[in-house]
Amino acid sequence: MTIVTESTIYELPLNERIRTLLRLEFLFQQARYSMRGYSVWDSRATISHILDIMSIMSRIDLRSELVKELERQTAALVAISSRPGVDPSILEDTLKKLETYIQNLKSAQNHLNNELSNNILLKLIRQRDSIPGGSCDFDIPIYHFWLKQQPEQRIEILESWLGLLDNYRLAIDVILNLLRESTINTPILAEQGFYQQSLDTSISFQLIRVIVPAGADFYAEMSGGKHRFSVRFLMPPISGERPSPCSDDIEFQLSCCAL
Repeated sequence: MTIVTESTIYELPLNERIRTLLRLEFLFQQARYSMRGYSVWDSRATISHILDIMSIMSRIDLRSELVKELERQTAALVAISSRPGVDPSILEDTLKKLETYIQNLKSAQNHLNNELSNNILLKLIRQRDSIPGGSCDFDIPIYHFWLKQQPEQRIEILESWLGLLDNYRLAIDVILNLLRESTINTPILAEQGFYQQSLDTSISFQLIRVIVPAGADFYAEMSGGKHRFSVRFLMPPISGERPSPCSDDIEFQLSCCAL
């Protein structure tokens, strides 16, 4: 995959499974970042992200979805093993890694039904989560008390909670990384700031990536599905006005990821 330095990447998932995994990746990244902070607000943010992760996981059988995707990617990699240019040692290492994640997920306990879902503090916070400001100090005194612990104690507890979800996080990371690296970036010209492309439906495209220079004064807005997608470049609004379409031709790089 061609690596672009100092760039901004816009992604468009083409199916519900990848859309969910991208959201979970985003939440895990936020949680792991805020968890390192020593302030009460960092701990609050981390718990909020953990609850969001739990909310998504409560709506789907995430373990089953991840195993299916890992097995699908494994089959796809085995199918290309004899192609010219494929490094057998790298492929073998990747397949072993996928098999490890599959086995870890199959043997993992369902933590939504024990340590996390039955945690009294998380339960109370989650019950108030739908109310704006519902986790205020006077609303949940036990939360207020918990936040008064030493930062090192809070961080240790938060690490243990996130650690219960590591099998899911690691599987999501490997799935998305393999997908992103499944193709090379192609230079594209969007005439008058607009580009549209049809997709070969015989190929299981899952993710569209648009790469632009980090200092660009425009942004990409994408829409589409399994048959076609479009990219429109817009200028950010000024003084509350609506975004305006770019009238100039825009050079960017495109990845249509399929595995």
